Amino acid sequence: MSLHCDTMIYKNLIPIYLKKVLDEKLILMIAVLFRWFVSLHDYSGKSKTPMYGDYEAQRHWMEVTISLSTTQWYFNSSNNDLLYWGLDYPPLTAYHSYLNGLVFKKLLPESVQLNTSRGFESNFHKLLMRYSVLIVDLLIFIPAVSWFFRKFFKITNNNQISQTMIIALTLFYPGLILIDHGHFQYNCVSLGLFVASVACVFANKTILTCLLFSMALNYKQMELYHALPFFFYYIGIVYEIYKKHSFMKALKTLSILVLSVTITFLVLWLPFISDTEQVFQIIHRIFPLERGVFEDKVSNLWCLINVLYKLRNINNQTMAMLCLLTTLISVLPTCLNLLKNPSKIKFLISLINCSLSFFLFSFQVHEKSILLVAIPVLMYAPQNTFMCTWFLSLTTFSMLPLLIRDNLLVPFISLSLIYFIVYNNIEQLISHKKNTSKLNLLRNFSLFGCAVLTFCALALKPPQKYPHLWSLFISVYSCMHFILFLIYFNYSQLILHNPKKKLY
Repeated sequence: MSLHCDTMIYKNLIPIYLKKVLDEKLILMIAVLFRWFVSLHDYSGKSKTPMYGDYEAQRHWMEVTISLSTTQWYFNSSNNDLLYWGLDYPPLTAYHSYLNGLVFKKLLPESVQLNTSRGFESNFHKLLMRYSVLIVDLLIFIPAVSWFFRKFFKITNNNQISQTMIIALTLFYPGLILIDHGHFQYNCVSLGLFVASVACVFANKTILTCLLFSMALNYKQMELYHALPFFFYYIGIVYEIYKKHSFMKALKTLSILVLSVTITFLVLWLPFISDTEQVFQIIHRIFPLERGVFEDKVSNLWCLINVLYKLRNINNQTMAMLCLLTTLISVLPTCLNLLKNPSKIKFLISLINCSLSFFLFSFQVHEKSILLVAIPVLMYAPQNTFMCTWFLSLTTFSMLPLLIRDNLLVPFISLSLIYFIVYNNIEQLISHKKNTSKLNLLRNFSLFGCAVLTFCALALKPPQKYPHLWSLFISVYSCMHFILFLIYFNYSQLILHNPKKKLY
């Protein structure tokens, strides 16, 4: 009896303590500490000649952009070998590399010396590179998250958790921390701009929405995953204005949208638009069909099908058209529903459905692209915490083979366990609102499968004939979950969520 009482007290104290900690506004400090602890570990391609990894790619772009004129950034030359991490992102990424390069040239010039700095590595250089990610995370992504949830909680009801708790869940999310601060990338820039643009949608700031999302798209072309919901939401709004007000008012709104996007693109592409060859070369670089449908094991449909039929036998152009057609069919229900009923919550769920469809069905998908789905899921999590946190756990797990290659296993396991403890205890605070006992059993079984596969990947040597067996199992296991989640989130938007009032 005493043991039972002690257990009950302990279970009750954990949520109370967690709520107290979250209320003390230590979230930002903890989030920064998590990022910094991960940054102490290895990064993509460390000391792995001749190509190294994404860390070297980012360094190399700094070298190229500060040493060559803009007209040479995307073209092959003796000073810019495109086969060695040639720049393959839109202009805003190049400008960011240029600004970073200026700083590195001042502080550590040998790290960005043209043609002689390939594979440059040092402790001070690693420190500077890590700082360069942390700074933009603090300046762009973290403020955008705070801004979005302030706007979100002002106009939504039936949220299952508090604003402080969801900010904690977002900033503690392991996937983004491990990729940006471990593997090494600047996803926090494009994703931060994207989150800020969605905040503007909720704040009804149309011009700023267009500006920020255009910037996100011009930082990473993968933001196309989010483009269709923006398009259909605003077209739906324009049509509603036409029905309720007048054609001229609808035309004015549409003109503002078109001009805002066009002007932003023109400004960002200004150094290149005078030469059509430059424009076509950039487009060719950012949409490389010659690479094939996928480069590595990734948790999408095509990698799953490739187990049974080798898709690399299909012509790349044919495969690209098949991917395009499949993707468009999969996003059609969510987009048409949003067009018909352009509410803000439906817009948010549509961002999930479209980005997940692109991840599962589109051409040339990377395992890291699941982050483009994870962020909208985090933004929707206040409305459906249980399903969203389940999905988020799977997204981090799906990147395990990449994280193992980068020697990031320790931070992967640590952050995943911490995240599970945090959201599991948050759910205890809201458990009285919704009975999820059966779903909880299903989720635990699902996560147990993740644990088993993680153990196999680490402890069991695969058969010599199938050296990538565990990576394949991880991608297939994750893909099956993602397909089921796509069905669920489409069901949520099309059937479950019928708002009484449209939130414009």
